[in-house]
Amino acid sequence: MADISNTGADVRDRLAICIAAALVLTGCHSAVLDPQGPIGQADKTILIDSLAIMLAIVVPTVLATLGFAWWYRASNSRARHLPEWASSGHVELVVWSVPVMVIILLGGVTWIGSHQLDPAKPIDSTTPAIDIEVVSLDWKWLFIYPKQNIASVNQLTVPAGVPLHFSLTSASVMNAFFIPQLGSMIYTMNGMVTQLNLQADTPGTYRGLSSHYSGEGFSDMHFDVHAIPADQFAAWVKATQGTVPELDDSSYSALVQQSINVPASTFGDVDADLFKRIATMQIPPGGGPQTKHSGASQAPAREQ
Repeated sequence: MADISNTGADVRDRLAICIAAALVLTGCHSAVLDPQGPIGQADKTILIDSLAIMLAIVVPTVLATLGFAWWYRASNSRARHLPEWASSGHVELVVWSVPVMVIILLGGVTWIGSHQLDPAKPIDSTTPAIDIEVVSLDWKWLFIYPKQNIASVNQLTVPAGVPLHFSLTSASVMNAFFIPQLGSMIYTMNGMVTQLNLQADTPGTYRGLSSHYSGEGFSDMHFDVHAIPADQFAAWVKATQGTVPELDDSSYSALVQQSINVPASTFGDVDADLFKRIATMQIPPGGGPQTKHSGASQAPAREQ
């Protein structure tokens, strides 16, 4: 009897843990479904539209399956058995027309969305875009502001309500740049430059991350996006310019070395051709994820 009681208690404990875990997960921040920019909002619309279109066939199919099972149960004497039945035009019409309509609708949503949300398409705005050059490293992100002549590591500071034009490359293996609340994920590749346009409509701190596995430090390859009012952004730029250290060949050579859990930092001056030389591989890329690390190392830059 004691064994049965203990077993029952174990089951209750496990059930309580599962319920608690479910409640915790329901409180998780649904970033993709909480967009804070025009691209993120358009992505959310596509997701919801696609779900509605697919549910239009899934829900009737589930209901029809339950209805057939109930109607053709053994105790229903009114269900007709037609052993000679071969085909029906009405059934053929339903079987073929519904999937075709779903494919047409989903294809239309995809076609329109792929043109409207082309990553390289500038965002319509009367305000000029901020140019930001992005380099994915092992295992950290480098952001260069070419017009402001500054750079940062593992933190991205941008003005709210202003379009952002990203030029992205990789100084190591292929990676993926993603800010869920702002929209569109895009890959970074060695020897190539990809383009992405985003915008943060409101001030706030948003999570950015690597969404493509790239080795040992992948799980810690994330950064904060600080969207601040335009006047505060200008003040941040002014406060950063001219500070030490500078991002030149020597400091970049140290930065490109593999490191994990690199703290956010800034550079007060940047070699004007650095991004171009990284993208065209005039500067040799990093070796990729090859060695093991027992702890975190820091980037050679000023901590915030």
